[in-house]
Amino acid sequence: MTTAPAYDLILQGGHVICPASGIDGVMDVAVKDGKIAAVKKDILPSSAKKVTDVRGKLVLPGMIDTHAHVYKYVTGRFGLDADMCGVESGVTTLIDQGGPSCMTLPGFRHFIIEPAKTRVVAFISAYLVGGMEGHYYPELYAPNCLDPKATIAAAAANADIIKGVKGHAEIGGFARYGTKVIEMSAQIARDANIPLYVHFGQLWSLPPEGANGVDADTVIEQVVKLLKPGDILAHPFTRHPGGFVNKEGKVHPIVRRALDMGLKTDVGHGSHFSYRLARVALDAGIIPDTLGADMHGYNTYVPPPPGTPGGDHPDDENHPFAGQARFSLTQAMSSMLALGIDLKKVVEMVTTNPAKMIRMENELGTLKPGMVADVSVLDDARGRFKLEDNEKTVVIAERMLTPAFCLRAGQRFDATSAILPKVIAA
Repeated sequence: MTTAPAYDLILQGGHVICPASGIDGVMDVAVKDGKIAAVKKDILPSSAKKVTDVRGKLVLPGMIDTHAHVYKYVTGRFGLDADMCGVESGVTTLIDQGGPSCMTLPGFRHFIIEPAKTRVVAFISAYLVGGMEGHYYPELYAPNCLDPKATIAAAAANADIIKGVKGHAEIGGFARYGTKVIEMSAQIARDANIPLYVHFGQLWSLPPEGANGVDADTVIEQVVKLLKPGDILAHPFTRHPGGFVNKEGKVHPIVRRALDMGLKTDVGHGSHFSYRLARVALDAGIIPDTLGADMHGYNTYVPPPPGTPGGDHPDDENHPFAGQARFSLTQAMSSMLALGIDLKKVVEMVTTNPAKMIRMENELGTLKPGMVADVSVLDDARGRFKLEDNEKTVVIAERMLTPAFCLRAGQRFDATSAILPKVIAA
């Protein structure tokens, strides 16, 4: 009588990094019934139905993108396809930042979460309209466009998918509405007992009458005192006024105090990211906790389907984010490596730390046996590669990470996304 194989799949000979398990070395990973069955050296190949050679590749817990925008169609040009940003880009979990609101959340669950192969959760928008073409219509983000009671109720009724609240703290909004909107956003997060994710760096244009006496360098000081431990300060490396680095080119003293009181930081890469200002913040000891790609329809070029003229996301030369490019979570990881952050720390930024941020560390961000088999497999090229930010600052990376494939609950998805950036040799 033939004995059935013990495992469905073995990922053989990859460099496994699992900070939650303390693993960092060449190992095999065995999968059975959609779960991690074993992580150890030299698992017998004949014990599995299938063996995949991943020698020379990085094998990580399924990566978590902490800053996604995937409410396609409903958020206008902002929303991208979830699986294009997710499993087709080597990412197993996406956290949509502020796409759905208390009014539009049922549609987000039905039309985005349920059909996606990628796991999708969200930080609910503090605003009734959600992330709807907001950069064009700042009037939609006024205090009378928030309903804290309804938003708290929606978060509580949808705790399986709502893991936080998204709000904005930037001079365009402060010049119009003062601190009222961020105060209301912070109250929603406190009463719902979930973290608040706060955008920093100018987003909206100033009103016709100007800044109304608001200094961009005071925004972060006014906001931090409203926050609680576990809330997240986004875009620490932003190139726009009102971020972590002031007009004098120094990190605000309050940032260190904020981190000491238990606040967290998320890179929120995308088009806000500046290598120049990242260097300032990193030299001041500001190492972000998590790493979101922040891809959306204003900054990510989506090639049209073959034979189709134009595309879903036309460029708009009048928009502040005009000049679309390609981003990915792995490219953002390569940026962090190029800036000198240790690989293990970068892996923590896309696995264990985001899992803790959304209070799912007992389900995600680890390769411990018994956990869901969410696994990201990356190519790890060495050489000289060109990376460029929206300020046209170029850095030369000696290490370039690109997705090969991922497993989502044991099912394989190759990295075939049309938005993956091209690797450019220096």
